[in-house]
Amino acid sequence: MFPHHGMRHNQRVSRRTARALPAADPTGPCPCGLDRGYPDCCGRLHAGHATASTARELMRSRYSAFAVADEAYLLRSWHSSTRPARVGLDPRQQWSRLVVIGSTGGSLLHAEGTVEFRADYRVGGRTDSLHENSRFLREAGNWVYLAPVPG
Repeated sequence: MFPHHGMRHNQRVSRRTARALPAADPTGPCPCGLDRGYPDCCGRLHAGHATASTARELMRSRYSAFAVADEAYLLRSWHSSTRPARVGLDPRQQWSRLVVIGSTGGSLLHAEGTVEFRADYRVGGRTDSLHENSRFLREAGNWVYLAPVPG
């Protein structure tokens, strides 16, 4: 999910990490787009106060982690078989909008699921978006990102 992970898009991701992206405004809206403040939405997952109850919730929290440059959360929420050593966030990339297109499985009763989404971003004065259908599994009881769905 997101840079360096097999998405079908035209994005070139810089591996420069000269400075961190700004953190989410603790009193502002959540970057994932739900009508909740960051601390009550994805912020509670990032801080480790809660875990995602569905694949869709995990996908939204991972999008927010990219938006606030929370590499530690991204790595924690990645399946152990596909987790990279580091994420390599681009400090110039600004995530602006998440659109969930659809999902299969991934509920409280499932062990796997998929979530298709489009994420809009801006980098170097250029606006673009990425589109992925992501696969999620439960590992040690928690939802984790596995990889893009092939195809």
